[in-house]
Amino acid sequence: MAVRMRLRRIGKKKQPIYRVVVAESACPRDGRFIETVGHYNPGNSTITFKEEKALYWLSNGARPTETVRSLLRKKGIWDKFQEARKPNNKEVGTVEAVVGNAG
Repeated sequence: MAVRMRLRRIGKKKQPIYRVVVAESACPRDGRFIETVGHYNPGNSTITFKEEKALYWLSNGARPTETVRSLLRKKGIWDKFQEARKPNNKEVGTVEAVVGNAG
C-alpha cells in the first residue's frame, strides 16, 4: 500500500482544525492512521509540524497531498527535504572542468 501524508479533520461544526497524519492511502480520511506529524488551524492560520518526523516519513516514501505539500513549503520543511534528496554535483563539476581544460 502507498503511504500518504494528509489532513485529518477534527474540531467543531464549521470550525475545522486539521491534524497532519501519515496513513495508508486506502484508509478513510478520518480513519486509521500511522502517526501524527503536525496540526493546521485555518481559522487563525497556525501551522505546526514535528519536523524530524515529517522528514523521516518523506524520506521513507510517504507522498504528501497537495495541501500538505503547500503547508510543508510554508514551514520550510519541503525545501529541506528537496535539498537532502539532491546528489552531490561536485563530481559533475570536476568532470566539466577537466573537459573544458582539454578542449
